[in-house]
Amino acid sequence: MKLDDRDIAILRVLSTEGRITKAALADRIGLSPTPCWDRLKKLEDAGLIEGYRADIGLKKLGPHVTVFVAAELADHTAASFRAFEEAVGRYDEVIACWALGGGFDYLMQIVTRDIDAYQRLIDTMLDARIGLARYFTYIVTKPVKGRTAPPFAALLGR
Repeated sequence: MKLDDRDIAILRVLSTEGRITKAALADRIGLSPTPCWDRLKKLEDAGLIEGYRADIGLKKLGPHVTVFVAAELADHTAASFRAFEEAVGRYDEVIACWALGGGFDYLMQIVTRDIDAYQRLIDTMLDARIGLARYFTYIVTKPVKGRTAPPFAALLGR
């Protein structure tokens, strides 16, 4: 799908203000509501907008720890990768997981109540024999930069 400046404006606004009303969005990008809504629907249908969500203030929710785990699998077959990926999906504490090229096989982002809960999760994963051979734990001590809008200009070469 070829994007014009108005499409990019819609994406930019929604990437930081997912709860904006359709009327306010139309006003912000300088379109009347119906053409704006049509564009929004096309962006959703094309998969450029994958969903809408709330960012939760975990500090307000209660004590927690965020951990990044670099994981290496014991076996590097397609079946082993599929099995690990399927298994990881069953652990709610794993809030994100990326397959990596070079070095480690996966990077997981895990949120648990405390370090003890994290270690129990890792022990459970090891006992489940999901293919995890080695793992390296990186504990987040403070957030420096959170989720932000994508760099649209850089991604689109503009």
